[in-house]
Amino acid sequence: TKAMACDYGPENIRVNAIAPGLIETDIIANVDPAAKQKLIDATPMRRLGQPEEIAEVAFFLLSEQSSFMTGQTIVASGGRVLLP
Repeated sequence: TKAMACDYGPENIRVNAIAPGLIETDIIANVDPAAKQKLIDATPMRRLGQPEEIAEVAFFLLSEQSSFMTGQTIVASGGRVLLP
């Protein structure tokens, strides 16, 4: 994101990314419940994220509220920063 932000910034094109944590989607539907619970327990917010929560971050990045942001990665992980 940082390199592309430098390349496209002069053209007023913003480049940002979202780094989601464990989100309740079809991808994790078949994960072993005990393994999933371990991941949840290791997350400071002690829950899975919801797809709508990531959509809200994307909406913010697409809005004029983020008009002076570029080259950033927003981590939406419930506080979790490392995988086991």
